[in-house]
Amino acid sequence: MPDRTVLSISGDDRISFLQGLVTNDVTKAEGSIIYTALLTPQGKFIADFFVIGEKDRLLLDVATSHAQILGQRLMMYRLRAAVTIEQTDLIVSRGTGAKPDGAFEDPRHSAMGWRVYGDTDISDTTDWDARRVENLIPKTGVELTEDTYVLEAGFETLHGVDFKKGCFVGQEIVARMKHKTTLKKGLAQVAVHGAASPGDAITSDGKPAGTLYTVCGDKALAFLRFDRAEGAMQAGEATLTRLK
Repeated sequence: MPDRTVLSISGDDRISFLQGLVTNDVTKAEGSIIYTALLTPQGKFIADFFVIGEKDRLLLDVATSHAQILGQRLMMYRLRAAVTIEQTDLIVSRGTGAKPDGAFEDPRHSAMGWRVYGDTDISDTTDWDARRVENLIPKTGVELTEDTYVLEAGFETLHGVDFKKGCFVGQEIVARMKHKTTLKKGLAQVAVHGAASPGDAITSDGKPAGTLYTVCGDKALAFLRFDRAEGAMQAGEATLTRLK
């Protein structure tokens, strides 16, 4: 099964419909691509995806594991909006070499290359986990789960939230975290010295400090309590130090 699914939203209300739901400004996707997320009313993660604005439809590039729940949530919110939500047969290709015709640069980070949509897979052999770890980019279902608050996952840095666009589902919580608090925990890159595995609990001086996620060589992504991440930490048989 491919790891990405492309949904289509067509109809006269497609832009206003999606604009009122997701974290980013859908109008910026016209002839382009944006990165965004759909949240619960409590501000927690449901799905992250890319939106591509075509002449008569919006394409939603989402992890296959989350395509069904995204489609169901969109149908739930549809009500009387003049929109049609369908799954397409488009194939998502990704790469970091020469950009093919019709491809879009990944809006999250320049290191994440390009994305193109068609009927053939022309992806290259880029080590995407290595790129994600190096550039602090979370993955659906790994660092991004139903317990995730997107600001703690770095969505602002990844250009996935627009604080000027107006209301969206979960906006009150996101705005409060942005303007009224200092983040006390979140996604970080750590150096790994020794043997450790994804899912290992991280401790600092014997106290819980977080969880280890994607491990790539001697670096990894981890979710940390920042007040306990200033010195050496432990996970499995490894010693960890925060890099960024």
